[in-house]
Amino acid sequence: MWDKIQFFQSLSEYPFDKYADSVLHILCTAGNMSFSFQDVRYNVVPGDYVILTNPVLASGFSESDDFDAVIMSLSEAFVTSMAIQSNYGIIGHMALLQNPVMKLSPHDYRICLEDMWKLHERLNETQHLFREEMLGHLLLVHVLDLYDIHARNQAGHNVSERNADLLKRFIELLYKEYIQRRDLAYYASRLCITPHYLTEVCKKASGKPATYWIDRFTTHEIARLLRQKEIPLKDIADKMNFSSLSHLSRYVQKQMGISPSEYRKSAY
Repeated sequence: MWDKIQFFQSLSEYPFDKYADSVLHILCTAGNMSFSFQDVRYNVVPGDYVILTNPVLASGFSESDDFDAVIMSLSEAFVTSMAIQSNYGIIGHMALLQNPVMKLSPHDYRICLEDMWKLHERLNETQHLFREEMLGHLLLVHVLDLYDIHARNQAGHNVSERNADLLKRFIELLYKEYIQRRDLAYYASRLCITPHYLTEVCKKASGKPATYWIDRFTTHEIARLLRQKEIPLKDIADKMNFSSLSHLSRYVQKQMGISPSEYRKSAY
């Protein structure tokens, strides 16, 4: 089965666990829907484009009866293989981890809708002798349109090729190791740079220091575990590699402004 690009009729059909390494694109065309991401609740209306670079970080999807959208899943490896000659991808990726919803103008909405429907239409041409290359070029057009839309609505960032590669490797390390490691020095040493340099590169690309990204990944996972009320707090502390339950409590209080027990009581 060729699953580098797939379309779904509804979000209820999307197998989040199976496609954990894919990027989920949702272009709302009617109705509304909401979801939680990084412990923030988002409401999506027609003209909104959602890009979830790590779909498993999203939860609590709710759709109106008249909700309709173009829902597309992209293999991250396939997108990477296109080797786009731009460093904007990592900047956009970090921005989308802060806010995965883009508000489109009518012109940009039309462009994105046309891009996605063209991909959907040509995806069915299974007898095309150069199908993968053809779809790759159509996808490249859409990705570059998204870069253009996102960049026009963001403060200007200029990241060198070396620093873009550094940030990419930093984010990849975070995805793999944030549950066990929260110290800036560890990530800097893995990247063979100083903590100060890593912090400055992150600030230039995203406006946030490296410690912000470490804590953001960590607090989201803690919040996800706290919402599973059958898991004892001690087990959460152990899973997240805190030395004790009191250490976890101090960290949560500092980062989230509330104790683990209070958060659990207020969680929906």
